[in-house]
Amino acid sequence: MTPQDCAVIFDVDGVLLELTATEEDVFFGAFQPWCAPSTLSRDWNSYRIRNDDNIVDEIMARLGLPPQLKTRIVADYHARIGALLANGSLLSHAIPGAADLLATLDGKTRLGIATANFREAARLRLLAAGLWQGVSGLAQGADGGGHKHEILARALHSLKLPRSRIVYVGDNVNDLEAGLRNGVHFIGFSTQQERLEHLAAAGATYLSGHHAATRILIENLLNA
Repeated sequence: MTPQDCAVIFDVDGVLLELTATEEDVFFGAFQPWCAPSTLSRDWNSYRIRNDDNIVDEIMARLGLPPQLKTRIVADYHARIGALLANGSLLSHAIPGAADLLATLDGKTRLGIATANFREAARLRLLAAGLWQGVSGLAQGADGGGHKHEILARALHSLKLPRSRIVYVGDNVNDLEAGLRNGVHFIGFSTQQERLEHLAAAGATYLSGHHAATRILIENLLNA
């Protein structure tokens, strides 16, 4: 297993970082000038496409906002989350074992992310948690929209590797679908047993409830 012949790509929320209610408030707070952010659904599955870029579009359409406001809304979100992380008012919480997992894999395989967060928001949050450097070389976010399988496909586009030499680690059924559609190995990760059971019922073969097990699964899949 060397960086030249394999890659491991991670979802962010639920795999590398905890998504807190406060961070959700910052995202929806970008719509404060036009509506009460508390009226916007925090159920990510209630949106047509579970992707920050598409969710902004959907909320804007619902509020009747002109498309040219999107740049302002997204920039405001990034500015606010960056400022809050910088002054310590907002903390970015790493999933237990995530830092050790990335450190162990560093130098053995290419590392990256494919997330439904805006790339800049993911960068700021991962940077605050000390996890950005390891995955920065192959980082694909929600920018441009699309389902998770489309985001992962964009991340894979620059990789000149057989799909059998790539692992994707995610915590949702849409992550499993992304792995299957793109023909890569998939590891379903969650610290919640109920979510692991849901992933298993959806067809996930490889499951992990802690990142020591994730490392073993990755090494077994890529050394095979």
